Amino acid sequence: MKAFVPTGTPAAVGPTVRQAAVAEPVQRADQALIKVEAYSVNRGETFVLERPPADWRPGKDVAGLVVQAAPDGSGPAVGRRVVAHPPAAGWAEYVAVPTGALAPLPDRVSAVQAAALPLAGLTALRLLRTAARHTGHLAGRRILLTGASGGVGHYVTELAAAAGARLTVVTASAERGARLRELGAAEVVHQVADATGPFDLVLESTGGTALPLALARLAPRGLLLWFGQASRQPVELNFFDILSGPVSATIRQFSYADVDEPDGADLATLVRLTAEGRLHPELGTVRDWAETPQVLDELRERRIRGNAVLTVA
Repeated sequence: MKAFVPTGTPAAVGPTVRQAAVAEPVQRADQALIKVEAYSVNRGETFVLERPPADWRPGKDVAGLVVQAAPDGSGPAVGRRVVAHPPAAGWAEYVAVPTGALAPLPDRVSAVQAAALPLAGLTALRLLRTAARHTGHLAGRRILLTGASGGVGHYVTELAAAAGARLTVVTASAERGARLRELGAAEVVHQVADATGPFDLVLESTGGTALPLALARLAPRGLLLWFGQASRQPVELNFFDILSGPVSATIRQFSYADVDEPDGADLATLVRLTAEGRLHPELGTVRDWAETPQVLDELRERRIRGNAVLTVA
């Protein structure tokens, strides 16, 4: 079968992936074999491709058709459309996925929409769930979201607004800011320094100089969830500033993968919300999968807002 594999070439020199012939997946007992119809490319995957692990192939967000059911009898039957979140190797014609990491798709959710859900949607859903555990609820809470231009920012905005939170988003793009306001953001600013707190919660994905500025805008006993490093710049914190800042503030690192249960239930929630018209995958570009190398370059250069989805002919 055909799949995209890392070239090991720096992006500044040439393409970081190439299409190649690889062996078809061998199913484990708890894995369904999926014929991939569409997959989403995440900016974080562009970072991994700079120094790819040995024998690793990219691809964590896919949608397609079950062509072989799991040998142990778990999961959907042959012929069922699904969205899946494999650990890797999804940029291919076929991928084997644990049945706990997929969810069936209704007819009214397309493969292209579904492929945009897993990584960004799971991150947003679990981020807000973690925040709600700290505050008790989100209704009426003031939330600051940095780095809001991407897929996670889109889903956080929709989900937080639906939960009754008052959300301030940080995005450098006026066009993107207008879209986030349509989705429910109460306030749009173009840099963290322009945000007026205090905020009960800060969802921080930029790192660098943004994190200390965001931390200073927390309310007493507020929570900062650090879930990304989009700036790729190290964070420097002055602990004297923290001592004179918000009283009893909490800083917590967040990983969407730090859960005890499989992904399938949360994927099913994202699919249900999409089917009901309560969640709207933001498709920044939809292209044939032959254009994957070009799309990766555009993601690195921040020329795509929202999700980048590739369709497999």
